Amino acid sequence: MLHKIELNTSKRDEMRDITREVQSYVRKSGIPDGLAVIYTPHTTAGITINENADPDVKHDVLMRLDEVYPWNHPKYRHAEGNTASHLKAITTGTSQTVIIQNGELLLGRWQGIYFCEFDGPRNRDCYIKIMEG
Repeated sequence: MLHKIELNTSKRDEMRDITREVQSYVRKSGIPDGLAVIYTPHTTAGITINENADPDVKHDVLMRLDEVYPWNHPKYRHAEGNTASHLKAITTGTSQTVIIQNGELLLGRWQGIYFCEFDGPRNRDCYIKIMEG
């Protein structure tokens, strides 16, 4: 089963919590046990799992990624000017796999699934693939 989430991002860098959307689709699938793969087909966006209780964590993650991968590094050669976005996407990765147990995502108490925008604002896609097993 494959489901598509369409996202409209509003900032150059943002982390959008998509846990509820993923969990909703898992429930609708009716699959009690298996895997959910969350994937984005973009080279300047990522999917990650991290704390979703304190919004300061998102701020700190994005701030530190900007420090590690500055937007306007003088040695970047990519003509589009978004090399930092590509590096951030490589760091976060384009997918995450989460176990489904008893029809629920098996996430830790403080964990959430995030779509990470690194070259926005844009219209983006995210896919959820549910596999029974």
